[in-house]
Amino acid sequence: MNFPVLSVIVFTPMVAAVLILLMPAEKRNETRTLALAAATFALLLSIWVYVQYLVNGMTGYQFVEEYNWLPALGMKLIFGVDGISAPLVLLTGIVMFTGVLISWGIDDKHAPTGIQDRPREFFAFLFILASGVFGVFASLDLFMLFFFYEIAVFPMYLLIVIWGWVKTREYAAMKLTLYLFVGSVVALVGALAMYYKAGFGSFDMRLIEQANFPAEFQIAWFLPVFFGFAVLGGIWPFHNWSPDGHVAAPTAVSMFHAGVLMKLGAFAALRVGVMLLPEGAKYWSWVIMLCAGVAVVYGAYIAFVQTDLKYMIGFSSVSHMGLVMLGISTLNYNGLLGAGVQMFSHGVMTALFFAITGMVYDRAHTREIPELGGVSKVMPFAAVGFIVGGLVSMGMPGFSGFIAEFPIFMGVWNAQWLVAVIASISIVITAAYIMRNIRMVFFGDMPEKFQGHFSPLTALDKIAIVTLCLLMIGIGMFPSIMVPMVSTGVQHILDLLTLGGA
Repeated sequence: MNFPVLSVIVFTPMVAAVLILLMPAEKRNETRTLALAAATFALLLSIWVYVQYLVNGMTGYQFVEEYNWLPALGMKLIFGVDGISAPLVLLTGIVMFTGVLISWGIDDKHAPTGIQDRPREFFAFLFILASGVFGVFASLDLFMLFFFYEIAVFPMYLLIVIWGWVKTREYAAMKLTLYLFVGSVVALVGALAMYYKAGFGSFDMRLIEQANFPAEFQIAWFLPVFFGFAVLGGIWPFHNWSPDGHVAAPTAVSMFHAGVLMKLGAFAALRVGVMLLPEGAKYWSWVIMLCAGVAVVYGAYIAFVQTDLKYMIGFSSVSHMGLVMLGISTLNYNGLLGAGVQMFSHGVMTALFFAITGMVYDRAHTREIPELGGVSKVMPFAAVGFIVGGLVSMGMPGFSGFIAEFPIFMGVWNAQWLVAVIASISIVITAAYIMRNIRMVFFGDMPEKFQGHFSPLTALDKIAIVTLCLLMIGIGMFPSIMVPMVSTGVQHILDLLTLGGA
């Protein structure tokens, strides 16, 4: 196949951002229409890549494209996906599409919803962010992975500080940016060390995988590389930026932040840290397991005591991303398989949670759980969506959360059974806060001050909710639509770990 499908996916949001910025500011609906068209196009292409990979039983890196960028320094634009990155490209397309849908809103001067302030600039920055995320998941060149990584981080500051929650947006945006930039700089130093040590004169990660670095080198550089990226994955104790960023961000950005960007950190830590430095991964796996285990239980407990709905979801994300890191730390088949599926499942789940929270906040102008109630009477679609997301969060059989979390706990048990026992406490805590918050927000009597102020959900809101719910139910009921694909990516990682010990 000669069609450069990954290049088109990566650069479609960037081109759309330029076109959107060229539109007159008063053409608000035209801007939204163009944004939706670009998001739909990128989603359809990402679905096509996913289906082709799955149906044709592909393995290894597929849809590979190579373009010379700076040959003198060994830098190329190399795109390709494997069994782990193809689902994440699809996840990005889904979150981008649903984020545009729920940002459309209602132009009602009494009860406006969605993005009303400068939608042109908002969608442009959001799409630059999306282009960076697509680029990281598709890059097979180490330098270009960093290049797109920084593109993904930079627009977050502007999106939060301009369109975020007035009370905390400047603090949260600066905190997020500093954490992520420091982490990426540390990881970049490690990447440059790998480049020079490999001696290939190339940043091609397929070559660096075969470099067979000395064990001492891998042990020395693994932690800076892994944790430099894992900061974005929300790993303890470098998670502190994440809940504040979630809360301050506008709804679509929260969806991107928790749904995709945290996966970006986990994916890059796996792709660059574990796969390029396998001996270092084996030596330091206990440190990752310790930090991830703390994140799982600590995040769940802190989520339990929150009264702000967004903070609850933010700390829940720290807990669930801790499960991803816990799966990676096992370095065995079950743990890595569960981590791969969990990245997709959690991305869809948190996108749904934040979308519905945004819909409630637009109408109630509060996220305080004790102040809300009876929302299901006026927004039944939102209530059903939140319940589905809650069941996924609890790891209920029949939903994608179970398909992801069960293999993780199996893998952790095989690696260190005591950690599995301690981490399982989070399941009980998660069930407790999810069920309590569903009852307090969506059922019971609605306070008088909110009655008559809840405008109905738009058709676009409902499409977003249904899309996200069907994905989680579909994977839960038919795991064969994802698990075999992720399995091929996991097998490649296990092969590298075996070679690393040879």
